[in-house]
Amino acid sequence: MTAAAAQPVLYAASALAGESSVNLQTPATQIASQIYDMHTLMMFICLAIFIVVFGVMFWSVFHHRKSKGAVAAHFHENTTVEILWTVIPVLILLGMAYPATKTVIAMKDTSNPDITIKATGYQWKWGYDYIKGEGEGIRFVSNMSTPQEQIQGTSAKGEHYLLEVDNPVVVPVGKKIRILTTANDVIHAWWVPAFGVKQDAIPGFIRDTWFRAEKEGVYRGNCAELCGKDHGFMPIEVHVVSAEKYTEWVSAQQASTAAAADDAQREWSMEELVAKGEEVFAANCAACHQASGQGMPPAFPPLDGSAVVQGPAAAQIDVVMNGRAGTAMAAFGAQLGDADLAAVITYTRNAWSNSTGDAIQPAEIAAARN
Repeated sequence: MTAAAAQPVLYAASALAGESSVNLQTPATQIASQIYDMHTLMMFICLAIFIVVFGVMFWSVFHHRKSKGAVAAHFHENTTVEILWTVIPVLILLGMAYPATKTVIAMKDTSNPDITIKATGYQWKWGYDYIKGEGEGIRFVSNMSTPQEQIQGTSAKGEHYLLEVDNPVVVPVGKKIRILTTANDVIHAWWVPAFGVKQDAIPGFIRDTWFRAEKEGVYRGNCAELCGKDHGFMPIEVHVVSAEKYTEWVSAQQASTAAAADDAQREWSMEELVAKGEEVFAANCAACHQASGQGMPPAFPPLDGSAVVQGPAAAQIDVVMNGRAGTAMAAFGAQLGDADLAAVITYTRNAWSNSTGDAIQPAEIAAARN
């Protein structure tokens, strides 16, 4: 990894460690508390061993040095010593293994959740589906919302630089939340330190983990597997709220879903499509193809002047919805709704030097899906 590529990852890591530069984050779940206590216990055990071993070693070196006339003892074995240096480490290991095993078993117990959420990793964002419990049927994509001006260094960095998103996960306090993790492209990992949760998201597999947040607040994490160019730009943000506020959020999300369904049915003007498409492009496409449309060849080709963008609309719709095998072009059909896809395709066909004059309607996207 180059220094430039590593910089955003280091910024994110330092922000996560903001509460303490030398310790874990303050736990927000029982599991995280167990991990915290176990980490502290192990540290003190290792410190005690270090002090005893090196204390004896330095005492021996100092008091039995040649200048004091010390003569080395010659012996081949000592049954008592051998028993002690076997039994004592075994007891220490058992003392460390017991709490560790209890915690690991508890971490794997995902039974009887109140709410189940599927987290899907994409390059480079997270998609969330509420599939069980209050809020079932809610779906959204969560993109990092740190402004490009901060990333490019042209403005001051905010408090939550690289750790803020446009659509956070919202869950009620005190409820058991099961997270199913998978990925659409490469291996990612869903990691929220304050919850004591880190689970890989692997294409073609479903893994699971869980948490029960004990206090309201905003908790942040990152993708914890090196997953490509913008690995340092796919944060996780979880809002833990009261039961009443969660119910209000569910109602708002359901209303938003209904509004999106209405948007997919109506006819949009060119101006509306371009304005909406610019927003969708900035959130989903600019990381690879750049806001200027110039891309970063050869991995990410330019859209400005592209034969695909300026060619038949059906061909571009197919590429955007289904991706392109063997390239970094992801499939957005499952990530974005019909209105968003229609808007972003319209925008790219009429932005920069492109001027096809085409206004792609949501109905055309719906027809392509079928």
